[in-house]
Amino acid sequence: MVTHPAPAVKDPFDLSDDEVNRIFRALADATRRDIVRRVLTDEATVSELAVDYNMSFAAVQKHVTVLETAGLVTKHAQGRERYVRGNPETIKKAQSLLDEFEQIWRSRISRLDAFLAEEPAHQPPINPSPTTTKD
Repeated sequence: MVTHPAPAVKDPFDLSDDEVNRIFRALADATRRDIVRRVLTDEATVSELAVDYNMSFAAVQKHVTVLETAGLVTKHAQGRERYVRGNPETIKKAQSLLDEFEQIWRSRISRLDAFLAEEPAHQPPINPSPTTTKD
């Protein structure tokens, strides 16, 4: 009987470097973070989003396109309107990546704390600096 190894299952939270770069570049802008926050709870049209920003409709549309390219939002047409909806799956992937980094740093800090708490086996003598006296 011939057995074949099971195909590698890709972790659904794995992101390519390009995907990570797109996500975090998109989230680096305050307006785009606000758009994501708004459309994660309820979809909105691009026109509805544009009303709340001191910029042109075209500028808001460009922000939405950056978010869509990063997978943070999706757009769908309904008549003449374009509705924007947040994509929580991409947010979960980004959060998973940040959780991994947090675990790495927490582990490093724990190791550093343990190292600093260890009793030194041998402490070199402290040499006082020579003092000069004036005659």
